[in-house]
Amino acid sequence: MVFENELTWFKALNSGKAEEFHKNYEEALEKVKKELGKKYPNIINGKEVYSKEGEFIKTSPSDTRIVIGYFQKGTKDDVKKAVEAAKKAFKLWSSIPYYERTKIFRKAADISSQKKYELAAIITLENGKNRFEAIADVDEGIDLMRYYCEEMEANKGYEKKMGKAFPNEETKSVMKPYGVWGVISPFNFPFAIAIGMSSGALITGNTVVFKPSSDTPLTGFKIYEILNEAGLPKGVFNYVTGSGDIVGAELVNNDDVQGIVFTGSKDVGVKSYRIFNEKRPRPFIAEMGGKNPVIVTSKADLNKAVEGVVRAAFGYSGQKCSACSRVYVDKRVKKDFLEKLVKRTKELVIDDPTLKDSFISPLINQRAYKNYQDYIEIAKKDGKVLTGGRILTDEKHKYGYFVEPTIVDELPKDHKFFKDELFVPILCIAEVDSLDEAINLSNNVDYGLTAGIFSEDEKEIKKFFDEIQAGVIYANRKIGATTGAMVGAQPFVGWKLSGSSGKGAGGPYYLQQFLREQSQTIAH
Repeated sequence: MVFENELTWFKALNSGKAEEFHKNYEEALEKVKKELGKKYPNIINGKEVYSKEGEFIKTSPSDTRIVIGYFQKGTKDDVKKAVEAAKKAFKLWSSIPYYERTKIFRKAADISSQKKYELAAIITLENGKNRFEAIADVDEGIDLMRYYCEEMEANKGYEKKMGKAFPNEETKSVMKPYGVWGVISPFNFPFAIAIGMSSGALITGNTVVFKPSSDTPLTGFKIYEILNEAGLPKGVFNYVTGSGDIVGAELVNNDDVQGIVFTGSKDVGVKSYRIFNEKRPRPFIAEMGGKNPVIVTSKADLNKAVEGVVRAAFGYSGQKCSACSRVYVDKRVKKDFLEKLVKRTKELVIDDPTLKDSFISPLINQRAYKNYQDYIEIAKKDGKVLTGGRILTDEKHKYGYFVEPTIVDELPKDHKFFKDELFVPILCIAEVDSLDEAINLSNNVDYGLTAGIFSEDEKEIKKFFDEIQAGVIYANRKIGATTGAMVGAQPFVGWKLSGSSGKGAGGPYYLQQFLREQSQTIAH
């Protein structure tokens, strides 16, 4: 089989089927709306489990009157039971030949593809992504499952005949799974990242206890249903909702958890990494965000740069690990660039994300909404807000966490807004004298996830590629200056404090992280 990206919207657009795409999405949305407000259990060893601590309510960020559902407040005891179930299931699951495991995940990918519009509609209601971003989220998850199946098969389950130490010996290297993995996923890609991390662990023969973000528990439950329908044995994948302080902390502190794969904030990731490896070294695969720069040189195509920056900075309201949050622009083109950038930003539609023309999404929750307001006050005090800076409280927006995309100029270049991940739609601009200065400023942060440059000069692009400290880098990318990595083409990998392993999701080295090597020798 040859891997091919799902690319639902791109294919619909290029084959004249855009209206069919919209019709499919809207029909799925109506279907999903009728299912809202249900109670959902945890799933431990294939059984429905209800927490003795009760449940929490999940509402939509675009309209908090909409109840998505009621989910379990998982306890430490729930996590311990889930880990125990995963530990028991490991022996059977790890002994199943890799090609039988990939069959299950190919089926899961096919089921997801059949349900893609329904899954996308759930994501829109649950985390506020517009239909294009939501369908791309589902597509990416499908791509990850299929790509990892292909990698597992291409590497023959990571078993390789080795050289002979002595003439009478036969030796092979075999990569083997560790055991139980904790999978801790974020709200911003509730299907793609969650299924990507889970399938990385599962395809390689490990078992999983999965904790979705409390902002996106329904998408997480749908992942359980898809894997169950695909034929995953009970106990191999356990679903436990609840707070990070309880469910996440127990996964990190549990001695029977052999590995953690985590996507979330730098602070939580670094702390969890330290705790998890306190007693003994254990694999902790972390993606911890970014502070992603774009450099606009004097030789840039400014129209291309503006479109690329706007899409990367304000797509999903800046709530992507890869979002562009700072721009270093050559002083010779700064005035023209900013005029075009402000004009384009003002054109962006801020509306109910279920609507066709909506571009700007609501923020995910009350905390992010408050953070945005606090950051705007700092931006006004320390710099100059060129556009945006307001929360939206009119009739159309008053029940959701809607804010304006914001561009800030004239902050000091060492301001914390150029260093810290904000995760809201605030873009900071700085003027530079040279490409050298822009690269130095770009690199002078703790993060190293994505970065972009706009220049029509090949030498400038080469210098940027040679010197920038980030795992995913782009030149002249109009569809997203720092965002939109494609599975099988652009491995998503963080350097420095953006990641712990230096090996990217959707790339050729990802699966090996879930395996450990065993050298097997037979003497004759």
